[in-house]
Formats: sequence, structure tokens, C-alpha cells
Amino acid sequence: MPKRPALTTLSARAAARFSRVAVHLPARFSRVAPRLPALLTRIAAFFSARRLRRLITVGALGMAVAVAVVLGCSQWIRSAADGHIYDAASVPAAPVALVLGAQVGADGQPSAFLAARLEIARQLLAAGKVKAILVSGDHGRWAYDEPGAMQNWLVANGVPADRVALDHAGFDTYDSCSRANKIFGVREAIVVTQDFHLPRAVTLCREQGIEATGVGDSSVRVFKQMWVRGEVREYGAAVKAAADVLTARDPIFLGRYETSVDQAVSLS
Repeated sequence: MPKRPALTTLSARAAARFSRVAVHLPARFSRVAPRLPALLTRIAAFFSARRLRRLITVGALGMAVAVAVVLGCSQWIRSAADGHIYDAASVPAAPVALVLGAQVGADGQPSAFLAARLEIARQLLAAGKVKAILVSGDHGRWAYDEPGAMQNWLVANGVPADRVALDHAGFDTYDSCSRANKIFGVREAIVVTQDFHLPRAVTLCREQGIEATGVGDSSVRVFKQMWVRGEVREYGAAVKAAADVLTARDPIFLGRYETSVDQAVSLS
């Protein structure tokens, strides 16, 4: 079998060919053109066969480690949530339903994903499974108010306003769970979100000291592209969840103790 020419040999040939072509280049390349053959030779020397093999090996090892970390974090979440996920009919009663925020439209209406979560919470309250509903979401900008939109939807659909407590600083799942415990005094809750998000939400709430169970929604699976995007996103979110738990970071905002959940629960 004929021996394959080395990269440096190929580069030398390429440089020689380029030198012959360079004389025909426009004048503006006249300063750069003489340097290119030497540059090609240096690039080829850098990517020698041995160094190239080393780079490929290091890259493959790095990728293997990254995959192992993602899969390990995902497995931790599934294991921690195992046995704590139910449907709405069979979930054990708890004082509070914690509804995690999602996108709200420019008109102030909850997205289909968020409305589905709110409907489950409404059903849990109507069935006597919970005594109050804590809605937690992003209100980082004055014009964008997830908790307010969630409260409006619940009240418009028959939930008494005094049974709804609002957390305006639930900027992500970890923050919502941490604040539910530290700011609102929630010790036991039913977490409500979509099925693909539920194991992570239950795990994070349990890690924050809440005796959490979860009820998930799959009705919006008909929005296939968004559903698949959410499923894929969970792999990266699992790594962030593990980092949040390991570092035991505080949520973005803490603040004084809020009594709104206590008051809503006491009304039943």
C-alpha cells in the first residue's frame, strides 16, 4: 500500500502552488501573498500527525466526560423523584399547590403550557387536595408579570382570590422551590408543571426542605416542537440543578417572611 504523504509535504506542495498563483492576485493582496506559503507551512507543522491524534483524544475524552456528567445528573433527578409523582386523582393531599411559571403572552394571557398547569391546580383545590395555591414566576420587568397573569387566570376560572398567594421572584425552578420554603414557609406541597419538567421540580423542592409530590401535565404534548424542545432542555437543566444544589446558592432575591400562604391555608 503506498505511503500517505505527510502533512508537511502536502503543505509544501500547497505553498509552491500558491506562490505560482499569487502573481495573478489583485494588487491589494501584494503584501499578504508572500507570507501565506510560510503560514501554511506553520499550520501544517502545528497539526502534525502526533499532535492531531492528541487533540482528537483529548476532545473525545472531554466529550465522554460531558456526556457522563449530563447522564449522571439526569439519573440523579429521576431517582430522587421516583415514588413522588402522581396523577391528580391519586396524589396525597397537601396544604399547598406550587405552580411554576411559564411564558405569558404580550396580552397578559398565560401560554397553553402555563394554562394547563393552572387548570391542574384549580382541580386540586376544587377536589380538596390542597387548601391554597402558590403561583411562582418571573416578574423581573414591570411589563412582564407571570404571577399576576396566573392569579388572574385562576380567579377568572372560579378560584377565590384569597386562596392564591403570589411569588414574584420565581426566576427559575430552584428559586421557586427555595423561596417557597424560606420566604413562604411551605413545608409540604404538590408541585404542578409539565411531565418533562416534573422530576427536576420535585427533586429541587425536596432538596430545599419541602415534602414535595408532583402532578404533571401532558395535554400540551400536541405542541410537538415545543414539547421536544422542553425535553431536550432538561438535560442541560439537570446539570444546572445539580450545581445549584451542590453550591447551596441563595435565590436571586430573598427578603422578609411572607404570610400570604399561611393566610390562604387558614381560610379552609
